[in-house]
Amino acid sequence: MKYSEISHFSHPQHNLKFEYTEVPFKCDGCKEVGIGSRYKCAMCDFDLHMHCAIPSPTIYHPFYTKCSFKFHSRPPGDKSRYCNACERDVTGFVYHCNSCGYDLHPCCAKLPMVLDDGEVQLYLYRKVSAPCHKCGRKGRSWSYRSTCKKYNLHVACVKEMLVENWHELYFGRGKSRKLETRIPSLKNTLQTHHQQKSKGKVKKCCEMAGMAVQFVISAVLGDPTALIAGVIGSLMSAA
Repeated sequence: MKYSEISHFSHPQHNLKFEYTEVPFKCDGCKEVGIGSRYKCAMCDFDLHMHCAIPSPTIYHPFYTKCSFKFHSRPPGDKSRYCNACERDVTGFVYHCNSCGYDLHPCCAKLPMVLDDGEVQLYLYRKVSAPCHKCGRKGRSWSYRSTCKKYNLHVACVKEMLVENWHELYFGRGKSRKLETRIPSLKNTLQTHHQQKSKGKVKKCCEMAGMAVQFVISAVLGDPTALIAGVIGSLMSAA
């Protein structure tokens, strides 16, 4: 449920107002990049993902049927922790399972099990034996894979792509910065996988892969909507 204005324990000074933005932001809760829906304090430039602003006290995930994840405002314990979905460090809000020690960023914990725009359908897997189209490795982190099994993307690789392109967002607030940095295309990678295909088939394959990566990126950013996917898609390299 969306509320137009909320109070939040992490920012007691002012209420946070719901807004929709096409400008990337760094969430002050989980410390990860976001886009689209957020709760914001305009006076303090304080932002929270939807999943961080209205967290569930406890969640269960189909990948870990024996686990109960509880919400924490900071990583528990003294040791450094990383998210089991994307492999990135946990430095803020987190869902943690005491019994197994697993950790999930709030947005990673809420990644849709299926992404479907009517043309491309992607399913979330804990591990996939096929190589990732970005890094070429098998296994590793959670992955989104198409029903045709041609497109496979690690959630970890998508996060790395975002860091590579929007690195400054992790160290500066990027005020008034529009979506100007282009996200790398998978076209060249896919051409190496499909060298025997005709140019027309390769082009179609790359277009489908481009659509797939748009939706995975928008899901990882915390807002898997067609609008955001379209905005991101317009920035992807055509080369």
